[in-house]
Amino acid sequence: METEKANGVVRGDDGLFRPTWAASDHLMRDYYDTEWGMPVRDERGLFERISLEAFQSGLSWATILRKRPAFRTAFADFDPDAVAAFGDDDVDRLLGDAGIVRNRAKILATIGNARATVEMRGDEGLVEFVWSFQPAETPQPRTFADVPTSSPESLALSKALRGRGFRFVGPTTMFALMEAVGMIDTHLVDSHRRGSSGVWPRA
Repeated sequence: METEKANGVVRGDDGLFRPTWAASDHLMRDYYDTEWGMPVRDERGLFERISLEAFQSGLSWATILRKRPAFRTAFADFDPDAVAAFGDDDVDRLLGDAGIVRNRAKILATIGNARATVEMRGDEGLVEFVWSFQPAETPQPRTFADVPTSSPESLALSKALRGRGFRFVGPTTMFALMEAVGMIDTHLVDSHRRGSSGVWPRA
């Protein structure tokens, strides 16, 4: 239960401060406490995050999080090799799967992004490529209004990924990705999770 608000955070019944979006729903709270903002440095994990951020476009993250188990089943646990091999029958199967977001453009983009991910292995690979856009500094927001929605780095990452054949990777989506995988720390300064990634200091 919410018991107190200070500087954009809410104190939960466990005494810990979280942003409002992570304070009221148990699924969102668990995600915030254990996963959001922690470094993701493996190819499959990063491909999953890129895919889910793309599907989230225009929807709430809570919706995507609730559908995540179904997404993982539908997309072969986001194994890039498996998804890259999807054909027309798989597209039809996915369009008929009520457990996921049935958007043809996003489904086709995910398959195309898997193929682009596999192709990148001949160079530095997806993980090194994406993390090369980590900025020199991270935001230090005190309230949710202080959190940016894009940055020069997310714009550059978006442009670079598009150049590699990725789709649904706009600057705002890529900023959300950077937040989610620990490339930046946008935990509010008074949140108990601030600085927890090990990538950035708490201050």
